[in-house]
Amino acid sequence: MALHLVYGGTFDPIHNGHLAIACAARDALACTVHLMPTGDPPHRAPPGADGATRATMVALAIDGVPGLVLDRRELERQGRSYTVDTLAELRSEIGPSTPLAWLVGADSLLGLPGWHRWRDLFGLAHLVIAERPGSALDAELPAELAAALQNRWTREAADLQSQPAGRVLRLHQPLSHVSATAIRAQLSAGVPTGGQLPPAVAAFIHEKGLYGAAARAPL
Repeated sequence: MALHLVYGGTFDPIHNGHLAIACAARDALACTVHLMPTGDPPHRAPPGADGATRATMVALAIDGVPGLVLDRRELERQGRSYTVDTLAELRSEIGPSTPLAWLVGADSLLGLPGWHRWRDLFGLAHLVIAERPGSALDAELPAELAAALQNRWTREAADLQSQPAGRVLRLHQPLSHVSATAIRAQLSAGVPTGGQLPPAVAAFIHEKGLYGAAARAPL
């Protein structure tokens, strides 16, 4: 069965670093990547743009990109949006034997023990970890997290196809210093984002004046 891979995030805004990760995962795992903007993320401050707007930007960014699709399910859920609930919903849809994976950044993995029912995630899906520059994955992990990940790590994409859940794979991809936080600050200050955004997303942000961007500010 084909792997069902979900890339969750606030995408506030989606940028070229996000697209590079999604395409690297698509190619490495030979599957479609479902980009899923979060609804009300309980583990961080509210996003700068509302869910519908962030979904629109994701749709603009992936338009015409093979193997990348938008999944709006978390935006359509009422109340707080927990990953464990999303994965349980997906598991009920695709069945118990279909391989399911959740793609997250290394910083999210390191914060995993603070997530709601985080230990249940491993029974629902694999984790695919996209590293960031300066990632601490090669350093000593917190004891609780290290114990939970013991014997789950794999270097082989095929291991994610051979069972429905429970493995953890580090995604080899071009590391990017692009940051949504820095992009929002640049937009607010009227500083050009220097090609860090897909052109259609940059145009939409300036058209709508998102993140304090001026309608005619340089891209």
